[in-house]
Amino acid sequence: MDEHKHHVEILHSFFHEQQQIFDASGQAIYAFLDDGCIVCNKKFATLLGYSSPEEWAKVPETFTEAFVAPNSRATLVNAYRNAMESMVGSTIQISWKKKSGGTVDANVMLVPICHQGHVFAFHFISQH
Repeated sequence: MDEHKHHVEILHSFFHEQQQIFDASGQAIYAFLDDGCIVCNKKFATLLGYSSPEEWAKVPETFTEAFVAPNSRATLVNAYRNAMESMVGSTIQISWKKKSGGTVDANVMLVPICHQGHVFAFHFISQH
């Protein structure tokens, strides 16, 4: 099995295990394994102007290019690296890119979480 297919299977398993949180949380949420393996809840898709998590997930650009305003990319990437390399959670402020081209400012709590030997970055987003 190639690595991408394996990651897709891990992502589906992770989402199934965490679906209650994705569905019931009052916050927008997304989980990131790699650029090809991301999942979000309806609240996050809607926050960025997408009709559904499925539409959001089909955007072909890399995550940071598609969804993160240029002035926030370094902040998010550094928080992600700290989570993946040092297992450190963080709370940061990010400007997200909307589908319409605008931006939305939000607080993001990024938490590393392991599932079947893979570390995900689990993000909880609260709009300002």
